Amino acid sequence: MSKVFTGLAVSVDGFISGKPLEGAEEFGSGLGDAPTLFDWYFDGDTPSEVFDGFKLSEPSARFFDTIASRIGAIVVGRTTYEHSGRFGGGSPHPTAPMVLVTHCPVPESGGGQTVITTGVEDAIATAREIAGTKDVGLMGGGLVTSALAAGLVDEVILHQVPILLGKGRRFFNELPEHVELRLLQAIPAPGVTHLHYGVGR
Repeated sequence: MSKVFTGLAVSVDGFISGKPLEGAEEFGSGLGDAPTLFDWYFDGDTPSEVFDGFKLSEPSARFFDTIASRIGAIVVGRTTYEHSGRFGGGSPHPTAPMVLVTHCPVPESGGGQTVITTGVEDAIATAREIAGTKDVGLMGGGLVTSALAAGLVDEVILHQVPILLGKGRRFFNELPEHVELRLLQAIPAPGVTHLHYGVGR
């Protein structure tokens, strides 16, 4: 069976974005005052073979492309979807279709987007059907927390950037119980450390 995993850039103190910029709208503010979380996507000299325009360090490119090429479908939470401009009607991944999990219907969605309003379990099941033999990626802190609580996540990947933001949106929300992780890989690279964990059952 395909695996379900999440991977996202995160500060050492656990934030996936900084505080909103002054005057910014509620949605669409992106990383707020913390664009440095994504600097490692563009600060290298090795082009990604999966994402056009990404130029990473050699160790980051090797790890990132290996992970990105596994994805056959990606599930996105509503908050991430709105903050990302609804991905322009497409997907955050260049080849993998997107499944949006939301409690409320979406006024407009693109042709490459499937909208699920019946919960994270159904969204992941739908993504698995779309992905076939490939894996399912998860994107969004609330979504990941719900999937972890439901026992649906196999791996957690943190692209940890060496900064303490002190404020912003946290990756993980409160969980009902402990989740044991086992370290599979720790790859230091310029501006980021890639931490790859398996989730205990």
